[in-house]
Amino acid sequence: MSKPSVAELRPVVHPAGVKDRRSGEHWAGRLYMREISLRWTRHLVNARVTPNQLTYLMVVAGVAAGAVLLVPGLAGALVAALLIQLYLLLDCVDGEVARWRRQTSVTGVYLDRVGHYLAEAALLVGFGVRAADVFAVEEHAPNWLWAFLGTLAALGAILIKAETDLVDVARTRSGLPAVRDEAAAPRSSGVAAARRAASALKFHRLVGGVEASLLILVVAILDLVRGDLFFTRLGVALLAAIAVLQTLLHLVSILASSRLR
Repeated sequence: MSKPSVAELRPVVHPAGVKDRRSGEHWAGRLYMREISLRWTRHLVNARVTPNQLTYLMVVAGVAAGAVLLVPGLAGALVAALLIQLYLLLDCVDGEVARWRRQTSVTGVYLDRVGHYLAEAALLVGFGVRAADVFAVEEHAPNWLWAFLGTLAALGAILIKAETDLVDVARTRSGLPAVRDEAAAPRSSGVAAARRAASALKFHRLVGGVEASLLILVVAILDLVRGDLFFTRLGVALLAAIAVLQTLLHLVSILASSRLR
């Protein structure tokens, strides 16, 4: 069977709204990865691999990015950043293959969500363990405070996603239809203004997989220049603070909106 061209794939695997989803599409997907993924998808649509198998590979790439951060120095951070890019690529490809083959399923959506939870949590935990200097490269013994802060950041990242997903759970169990984008607007003008300010600053994105991996790479370069783990530990503290704050703000935003009505 011949491979479809990119032009043939695009209208099927990128239907109207895929790149424009308010909360479903990552900026990196819109900027470059959706175009790269099309070139991979055309080679995979006739392969024996299934969409769910591609999702499993996505999870492996994401978790491996966290594990490889245990490698000290710039090498570990660089490989982690590359693995997160592979994770993002597979996150695009699995859905594109499923749409082309008409094999979309509830199982696929579920695995995709679980994969996002695991990958982002693994990256942040790995960042914390890296800052703890678990192999005592910089210090005489590991400092587990940083591992705790990395785990706290990971927990916050998971809770932020869970708060969003649980809106659908609550609505489904109450017999309500899926929430619409306009329902996300807070009913309170004060909360709405605070939400707009937070959205403009975009600090909450730093706990996401792509952004966190780039931050980890930047602080690894700075640490290489400085000769210690100062910037890595500063990065872990920053992400833990952002994750905790964003967990609370996101919860308030949901409760103050019409998403649960």
